[in-house]
Amino acid sequence: MDLTTIIGIIAGLAALIGGFLWEGGDASGLVQGAAALIVFGGTAAAVVISFPLARLKKIPRAIAFTFSSGGTDNEQLIEDIVNMSTHARRAGVLALEPQASSHDNPFLREGIQQVVDGTDREVIQQILELEMTKTELEHEQYAKVFDSAGGYAPTMGIIGTVMGLIQVLGSLSEPTGLGGSIAVAFTATLYGVASANLIFLPIASKIRSRSELDIQTMEMLLEGVLSIQNGENPQLVRKKLETFLPESNGNLIREARTGEE
Repeated sequence: MDLTTIIGIIAGLAALIGGFLWEGGDASGLVQGAAALIVFGGTAAAVVISFPLARLKKIPRAIAFTFSSGGTDNEQLIEDIVNMSTHARRAGVLALEPQASSHDNPFLREGIQQVVDGTDREVIQQILELEMTKTELEHEQYAKVFDSAGGYAPTMGIIGTVMGLIQVLGSLSEPTGLGGSIAVAFTATLYGVASANLIFLPIASKIRSRSELDIQTMEMLLEGVLSIQNGENPQLVRKKLETFLPESNGNLIREARTGEE
């Protein structure tokens, strides 16, 4: 579970509600069933209209992708590739077949299997790049659903407010209750704007940032697979792959190896 996403949402809601209470507001005034129905029901309906069923079925997967811990261990992947490179130089690429079928990472598994099968370098690169493109497009599809929800929610909030004000204007004969009725009407706008900027749009951004990390890892694995096929020196392979790591991590790894030597 990715705690930063959960903590961010909770902290944002706490800041909004806390500020409201600080100014002397009543928490019960923020709970309006009709406003919630208009905003969230209307937003859900608009999203359903906007996308085909096949895309909508992926929403649970998108949510799981957002809230999962993620974080591929790139350092361990580099060690695995270096070990494969060493093994291949000693015993030939055919000796990698057991690892090609048992490694945890499906992208690396596919690449090594292609090497073992004797596939041409250009074909391997093309296959893996197509897989990267497919993954990137799938993640972008996830993000666009939440982008869409983030665009519709504030509009639904305004619609809810207008509907509430219509009801208020129809009750001008009872001026004593106008203040409360107007407050209820504007709750819909609050729901729409808050949900868009605290939930829907941040989730879309999180999906894209997570996708960038995944694609970077896949680019690293692609370089590693091609290096193994070329029979490059394992230490050269390591240096090439460490360029894909954040600078701080790469420095720590190099310092640790220097200390061991």
